[in-house]
Amino acid sequence: MKQNILLALLPFWEPQIPPMGLACLKGYLEKFGCRVQTFDANIKEEFNDIYQQYFDCLQEGIPEDKRGNFHNIGQEVLRNHMMAHLNYTDEKAYLELVKILVYSTFYITIDEDTVHSLNRVVEDFYRCLETYFLELLGNGNIDVLGLSVFKGNLPASMFAFRLAREKYPHIRTVMGGAVFAGTLTKGSPNFTNFLEKTGDYIDKIIVGEGEVLFLQLLQGKLDDSQRVYTIEDINNEALDLSGVGLPDFSNLELEFYPNMAAYTSRSCPYQCSFCTETVYWGKYRKKSPQQVVEELKQLYETYRYQLFLMCDSLLNPTITDLAEALIEADMSIYWDGYLRVDSHACDAEKVMVWRRGGFYRARLGVESGSQHVLELMGKKITPEEMKTAIINLASAGIKTTTYWVIGHPGETGEDFRQTLDIIEELKDSIYEAWCSPFYYYLSGQVHSHYDPWVKNSRLLYPEEAADMLIAQTWIVDSDPPREEVYKRVNQFVRHCERLAIPNPYSMLDFYKADERWQQLHRNAVPSIVEFENRDKIIDENKRVKKLVTATRKLTQDMDFGF
Repeated sequence: MKQNILLALLPFWEPQIPPMGLACLKGYLEKFGCRVQTFDANIKEEFNDIYQQYFDCLQEGIPEDKRGNFHNIGQEVLRNHMMAHLNYTDEKAYLELVKILVYSTFYITIDEDTVHSLNRVVEDFYRCLETYFLELLGNGNIDVLGLSVFKGNLPASMFAFRLAREKYPHIRTVMGGAVFAGTLTKGSPNFTNFLEKTGDYIDKIIVGEGEVLFLQLLQGKLDDSQRVYTIEDINNEALDLSGVGLPDFSNLELEFYPNMAAYTSRSCPYQCSFCTETVYWGKYRKKSPQQVVEELKQLYETYRYQLFLMCDSLLNPTITDLAEALIEADMSIYWDGYLRVDSHACDAEKVMVWRRGGFYRARLGVESGSQHVLELMGKKITPEEMKTAIINLASAGIKTTTYWVIGHPGETGEDFRQTLDIIEELKDSIYEAWCSPFYYYLSGQVHSHYDPWVKNSRLLYPEEAADMLIAQTWIVDSDPPREEVYKRVNQFVRHCERLAIPNPYSMLDFYKADERWQQLHRNAVPSIVEFENRDKIIDENKRVKKLVTATRKLTQDMDFGF
């Protein structure tokens, strides 16, 4: 099966780690004789410049008091603008839609000059992307083009597929990625519209875990009359992680990424109302700690990275075993990842084991400081447990990145105030604080079909814009109203700024955040800049000393209901 395969990740996606999905596919497919090349356009300076130009231009039209979490929520404007530009036929309606996109996010009406300035940046992006992608395609000497697609790079990916079909009709085009976990959930109106609009240039679509499906597609084992494939087409055969092998990052320009990527598991054992992980990945599976340690060792020896970002949905089921295995192996590998507040995180002794095992940063989906909202979300934690976990992690020196959801249906003003209060109480134990407004998908979330949400859902943008946007946005008309949610986002950001809690965006911001963390905590993990010298081995985790144990006491027995 000697097929030449080109796999790519197009803008815009933050290049924090090399693209894990592409590397996993490359490592897997090449064992079966495929020739695979992987590319990440997000590290290219020209695209980063265009991205910054767009947000500089957008910022000029937005008052400072409405710029809370500007780049995060502004991504929605950029993505929809890029999509509309790709598909419009009526220029007047298109330019009016750009105004609507901005107003629906920032609640300010931008002027005509700003609209045209933003549009020129988008035009520059597509010209740049065309040049770049044609160079990737070369003389068309590839058999299969596969693009890994997320919500943020959907417009660029559609443009590239269309360009490939126009220039080289013989290339088979295959699309996969996390976009099918929410924006284009199978069976949703967005998915139906997408299939209809892209039938001429996207041949095959893989929804969910891609290795086995992609291989069987290449081998001709799947029904070729189908266009969309899911795990159901392979008898629900989830990939056996015990024999999957290493991801292959060899084609990628690794010097541009601050972290290497790895993982210990796939899917998630929990069921939070707003989340799409279990719906997309299906059955939860994990590797043995010995397998992970061996993989980390091999990745370090191959690429000389000591700092890893674990791509697991959650590390809770594997974190203690992994830390103990790394300690036993006498390895100084540092790693961060997503963590849920649970009884182990509330155990200071256990957290210190994680620290000595190299745990570097905990990305905590704490979501809200209100017990009422946590119960609405199905989080099965309390604010008191949240405080204990964050203090334990910070006392061990582990960076605490906290993620908060603003405006979950049913969140009151008092609920939101409780979130601000808990952040203020924990300000010295929070490394960084990120917030996002609540997003709703018609399908794909655990609670997508929750009756009150369905009954009160509506399109955010005009129905007649569907042909331009392809993937429409739905919202739930409930308390708090959308405009109030975005006011709270702005208030959240100002609150964190007043408390000097960072929300770093650039590498310079991260350096400053690390300086603050090291001033606050004697046990602070090394700064990210210390890992830039790949020839130097950092092993301070082996010598970290336990400080005074966090004295916070829980007022009730710990029973998380897991």
